[in-house]
Amino acid sequence: MPRAAGGSRASWRARGGGPGDHNSCLERACSDEARLTRMSNCLPKLTTAVMSHKIRVLFILTISFVSIISVLFYWKTGQDIEGQLYSLPRQNRCAQLLPHLAHATAGGTPPSSGDVFFVETSERTNPSYLFMCSVESAARMHPETRIVVLMKGLANGNASLPNHWAFFLLNCFPNVEFQTLNLTELFSGTPLAKWFLQAQQRWEPYFLPVLSDACRIAIMWKFGGIYLDTDFIVLKNLKNLTNALGMQSQNVLNGAFLSFEPKHEFMELCLQDFVDNYNGWIWAHQGPQLLTRVFKKWCSISEIQNGMNCKGVSALAPEAMYPVPWEDWKKLFEAISSLELQKLLKNTYAVHVWNKLSHGTRLEITSQALLAQLYSQFCPATYTRMKNDYKEKSGHTM
Repeated sequence: MPRAAGGSRASWRARGGGPGDHNSCLERACSDEARLTRMSNCLPKLTTAVMSHKIRVLFILTISFVSIISVLFYWKTGQDIEGQLYSLPRQNRCAQLLPHLAHATAGGTPPSSGDVFFVETSERTNPSYLFMCSVESAARMHPETRIVVLMKGLANGNASLPNHWAFFLLNCFPNVEFQTLNLTELFSGTPLAKWFLQAQQRWEPYFLPVLSDACRIAIMWKFGGIYLDTDFIVLKNLKNLTNALGMQSQNVLNGAFLSFEPKHEFMELCLQDFVDNYNGWIWAHQGPQLLTRVFKKWCSISEIQNGMNCKGVSALAPEAMYPVPWEDWKKLFEAISSLELQKLLKNTYAVHVWNKLSHGTRLEITSQALLAQLYSQFCPATYTRMKNDYKEKSGHTM
């Protein structure tokens, strides 16, 4: 019996018995109970924190999702509206784009009586606001005249215009026509044909401006009419200006505006001088300097006077086409009162904007800047588009 009892106690101790072990077990139990109590107290707080975090995450995800859906919706809606607008019959589409023009130029393409020409010698087919304004203002001021826009980047002229809002808008003017600029065809039959063939085989720093200089005198000689650079804003009808070009400054003529009868001898002399005195490495040598050289020879003079007419060719005073001198081009971006504007433009037919100098300058289209007022008055359709884009971007450059 005693052995059995001893064995039993030994066995019990082996399993963790004994008074000391019993106390240790109680302590652990109490400690576990305390931890459980603390955990039970912390659990509601932890649950609240997790739930709060989840709610914030869910809120952020919801806002992000809604924002993405909204952007996609408005983008899609905008595409649909624009697509629906441009899929409408031309008359209905143009009535929406140009409601104020609906009665002014209705009746189809007018007969051609000396076209107005614009030329784009690069491959560019996304016209700038200024390009748009030039064509629109010319179209409005010459409703009975065909406005021909020659672009090198067009594949088939009016037949397949790029999907760009500018073409949709300008096509609403019945007198505007887009054509592909075929340089080989344009220069054929002129002294420029051989020059152009050779020019394509070499590199020159000012080739695009020089090419533009060549195009304008070839167009004037072959077809006659009016040539304008794509940085002009037209204020008046130019048809009464025949065999004329403008002075940009004292003793210097500029070819940004030309108006000549076809096959005019003055233009023929310009073509020949282009080839005989060619230098593509000097800026303006084939442009303003060429016209100034030829006019002086034409008139046998050394100084050109404002408004002079020599053997039927007129050198218009600077205010006619270049009221803002190139040195003062920043004035285009300065505020001007309506009275000052009227005074400035009293004897002006068109305003040259000197885009080579001004193209990167920020214009607040809703301001009273001279250029902004010109857009507003003389190319309102382009101006409306600019205002809408301006609201979206809160500012733009030309």
